[in-house]
Amino acid sequence: MNIAANNGVWSGSWVAERLGVELVGDDGLPALLGLALRRNPKRAHLLVSNVLGKHVPQSPSVVYGHGFALGRRVRDLLGEGEAGQAVVLGYAETATGLGHSVADGIGLAPYLHSTRRPVAGVAPAGGFEESHSHATSHLLLPEDRALLAADGPLVLVDDEFSTGNTVLNTIRDLHARYPRKRYVVVALVDMRSAADAGRLAAFAEEIGARVDLVAAASGTVFLPEGVLEKGQELVARYEGGAPTGDGSSAAPSGLAAQFPAPLGGSGQPPQGARGTARSTATHPQTTDNRATPHITRVDLHWPPGLPDGGRHGFTPAHRIRLESALPLIAARLAEALPEDARRVLTLGFEELMYTPLRVARELEALVAAEVRYSTTTRSPVLAVDDPGYAIRSRLVFPAHDNPADGPGERYAYNVAGAGFDAVVLFVDSTGDTPELRAPDGLLARLGAHVPHVLLAVVPSYVPALTEESPAMLPEPLRGPAFSSYPAEDVGWLLQDLSDVTLEAPTEEREEAIQSGGAHYAESLPVEYQPSEHYQALFHAALETSAARLAEAVGVVTETVLAERSPRPVLVSLARAGTPVGVLMRRWARYRYGLDLPHYAVSIVRGRGIDANALRWLAAHHDPRDVVFVDGWTGKGAITRELADAVEEFEERAGVFGFDPEIAVLADPGSCVRTYGTREDFLIPSACLNSTVSGLVSRTVLRADLVGPDDFHGAKFYRELAGADVSVAFLDAVAARFAEVVDAVDAAVKELAVADRTPTWEGWAAVERISEEYGIHDVNLVKPGVGETTRVLLRRVPWKILARAGAGADLDHVRLLAEQRGVPVEEVGELPYTCVGLIHPRYTRGATGADGRAVNV
Repeated sequence: MNIAANNGVWSGSWVAERLGVELVGDDGLPALLGLALRRNPKRAHLLVSNVLGKHVPQSPSVVYGHGFALGRRVRDLLGEGEAGQAVVLGYAETATGLGHSVADGIGLAPYLHSTRRPVAGVAPAGGFEESHSHATSHLLLPEDRALLAADGPLVLVDDEFSTGNTVLNTIRDLHARYPRKRYVVVALVDMRSAADAGRLAAFAEEIGARVDLVAAASGTVFLPEGVLEKGQELVARYEGGAPTGDGSSAAPSGLAAQFPAPLGGSGQPPQGARGTARSTATHPQTTDNRATPHITRVDLHWPPGLPDGGRHGFTPAHRIRLESALPLIAARLAEALPEDARRVLTLGFEELMYTPLRVARELEALVAAEVRYSTTTRSPVLAVDDPGYAIRSRLVFPAHDNPADGPGERYAYNVAGAGFDAVVLFVDSTGDTPELRAPDGLLARLGAHVPHVLLAVVPSYVPALTEESPAMLPEPLRGPAFSSYPAEDVGWLLQDLSDVTLEAPTEEREEAIQSGGAHYAESLPVEYQPSEHYQALFHAALETSAARLAEAVGVVTETVLAERSPRPVLVSLARAGTPVGVLMRRWARYRYGLDLPHYAVSIVRGRGIDANALRWLAAHHDPRDVVFVDGWTGKGAITRELADAVEEFEERAGVFGFDPEIAVLADPGSCVRTYGTREDFLIPSACLNSTVSGLVSRTVLRADLVGPDDFHGAKFYRELAGADVSVAFLDAVAARFAEVVDAVDAAVKELAVADRTPTWEGWAAVERISEEYGIHDVNLVKPGVGETTRVLLRRVPWKILARAGAGADLDHVRLLAEQRGVPVEEVGELPYTCVGLIHPRYTRGATGADGRAVNV
């Protein structure tokens, strides 16, 4: 069907009538597109988007909303799994902001846009040609080349999909370097001809990849024979005439219905009757009747190190930092605006589209004035004062960013005569040059039409391509190459140290640790090999406690889904937290069909969490979705360690959003709000070491093995496969999920209204025990069944305190204590089922605080 405007005059009718161009397609096309003519030897007409924010000032919420909605459609198309692995690539200059908005809609996707600005010292990772453009060469300059080398889908975003040549050139170049299985092409409008429609599918078959297309609307432009020559004649005719002093026009008559009259004007249409077409770039009536403009430079307090856009890559962590800074940035601009401003334009600068768009959207909600958004451009377009033409006025000014292709004209469309009381001009620091402030520069051009111009300069981000720049981090280790868990159960953000001898006798380790000669994370204890009797105790304990464990798993998972994030990224603290993380993942899949990401990271008491693991997580996921998981709390030392470590990481890395509160299966120490139970009961996975934790050792942090850009290390004990019960433990607990659903739902309802404020009861008890037993070091007091078991398996135990009347939960503790000659002392008042005491002043042959010799 033929396209006609729903209301008023369609902004493509002037071109359609004179050139015979016909637009056919969806009903929504007139609202999205107008037509204009440009000085281009390859294509006469220009599709002018009303929602892109490039040529036509538009509400920033409308502009951002269209891109975000497309991103949501891509997310639905890909599904949660593939969407979490996607990378978005936008096209310069027009679609840099659109692509960024699409990446936001997908949610977790890092973003990169092509650029026509070479950056000294940054080698291109690729490039391609845009055949119909006035400026053809695109460069890809990612700081982290892993953005392009990843296996996930590549989402390519442009404002329009016309012939498909640009997309095919892009995919051809990138697929040769970084082949992948899937591509998604995204555009506001799909305007391919019938001849071009099949090219994408044929190309996908040729390269052996899937290529999907997502567009807000579709249609076709029918061009009559000779349209290029006719268009060039029209451009020449309407651009003829004497140049003006400021390269622009007054408010054209045709804008009267769309824009209010300029402040201080008569409110009557200026020269040129309504409906009378004239060129507005060179007409003698060129300036609004305004006073000398006031130009104010506004300090944005831009966050240090935050990229100004996606030229070198923009991660979800960068997005979090930007969103945290937006309220303050917008408030500073609002304060600088004149109080009586009724209509404000936020004007971006060529490829710098996304940052001004997000600020404009924030400003729109903050001020009473009507806020509009558009950007300057390199693209030369004829301006004609006619309501049926998309480009009503044009500002012309010299380039001010020292472009690689030399000096030339730049343009701002539909700004002159649009009744703006103030313009907030955004440029990056590369564009903040003398040319910007020259008599014929952009500031002067804007000042001829707007009484108030605010200049906001964003620091141009340049990758720190030095030895100090963060190294590209590897992908997580997965089974069966590392650990006996299935690959989908957990990704280990660790480095494999299996070939390094790290084990030392327990007594030697204890002496070195307590003397200050070594840290416990610099070596490993010799893996305990359980006797048949001990293994029988483990299996009996598992049989007895599996249902109780399943209920606790269900409660903590349901609490996380309800209160922390509907799509959490589980990050277990290796290694005690890892079986719990896998079980929580299994519950979410069993109950809701969710396939939650799960990773294991290292945290070391006194050294903090692995900062490189956090950096990897922030680059691949929204930090606000990360939920740290552990097995249990004792006195809460790791809880405090994690909170301090996350705070330090945020200060150093400038990445925000991680919630340091741990979700645990059992919280007998009352240290957290998110837990499955606060009972101190036997969690069978605490009975063993690697053979119930995927055959992975505890983590290692030693300077000669772990560099500043490395993950912490661990070993994979492949040789213990015959004794491995890791998957059997998980299966035994998961098998009880169905029978505990009702109990879980009831417990979750009770917890939802309960006061779960941590009391730190465990810490108080540990301090009391430390003093009562003459230890004077809380680090040597390990409360709870799990921690006591660790003392017996890894450290030099002094004695075990057991709550009077404790039953089968302590059978394995009593057996281990008997094997090591450690006394078990029953205590009447004890907030835990048991507490393990490490020898307080250990040297081989030493005596304890009470003067008695210790048997080891």
